Amino acid sequence: MSKLYIVPTPIGNLEDITLRAISVLKEVDLILAEDTRTSGKLLKHLNVQTHMQSHHMHNEHKMVEGICQKILSGTSVALISDAGTPAISDPGFLLTRSCIEKGIEVDCLPGATAFVPAIVNSGLPNDKFVFEGFLPVKKGRQTRLKFLAEETRTMVFYESPHKLLKTLNDFSTYFEEERQASVSREITKLHEETVRGTLKELIQHFEETAPRGEFVLVVAGKK
Repeated sequence: MSKLYIVPTPIGNLEDITLRAISVLKEVDLILAEDTRTSGKLLKHLNVQTHMQSHHMHNEHKMVEGICQKILSGTSVALISDAGTPAISDPGFLLTRSCIEKGIEVDCLPGATAFVPAIVNSGLPNDKFVFEGFLPVKKGRQTRLKFLAEETRTMVFYESPHKLLKTLNDFSTYFEEERQASVSREITKLHEETVRGTLKELIQHFEETAPRGEFVLVVAGKK
């Protein structure tokens, strides 16, 4: 029976692709890619010649039904995102849910995702943690931060470089400036870096050093 494969791709270092992921990408009939130009470079590097189709946040609602029908008719499909594991702050949830509802088998391969190395490398407690991904930009942001101010588990966030300082300042306001935190950027890439300290210290660091790259923020829970 044909199925949907969820295939993680490297978040930076191309050697982080698994042998199984390469095998699946070569064997399926169709690859759904968040950005075919970005994924095309990876597939060329891996010598994968499987046909690709665009599947991103702007078209996934319209595509889900058609993709499910393709799988039901015998087409094997792999879903990839630009980097990391699909559906983790990337498109993939809607298609996965629809496949499950229609009785289509979903096989999610293990592989790269940015928050795991970031939380392990933070030095903060990781026996229990909560993944928040990207905070709301405007509507609901203040409400979410007030709620998270009482969270006792370690918290993990994603952030872009141009919003990093705003988010750190918001954390300092709602979580108190002496809260311990860690900021990792460019994980697995050439300029990988992790900066640790209080929120006050991290704000000072990134005021002096312009943020570059994609960031994972790890913040200690309330004591």
